[in-house]
Amino acid sequence: MPAGEYSVYLVRCRDGSLYTGITKDVSRRIEEHEQGATGAKYLRGKGPLELVFQRPIGNRGLAQRVEHRIKRFSRAEKENVQQLPQRIDSLIEEFATAAAD
Repeated sequence: MPAGEYSVYLVRCRDGSLYTGITKDVSRRIEEHEQGATGAKYLRGKGPLELVFQRPIGNRGLAQRVEHRIKRFSRAEKENVQQLPQRIDSLIEEFATAAAD
């Protein structure tokens, strides 16, 4: 992944729930979540965490828009990891088209 590029990621918690986030370094961020000190409050006490999906996105603004949209997906949509790359490609295309208008 090029330096400075953001990725979107999904992790599965011990209780089976899915958490979506963005970062420049997925493995570092998951480690932070597992340690609990600087990770998201939602994930505290929900480890161990399992990385189920990660995808390089690009700049932070685009990554945040993709993350926000994924968080609005239903659980079934998030669970369908095989379809996520195509869904994310569609989101990126949608956001690029909107930015060009």
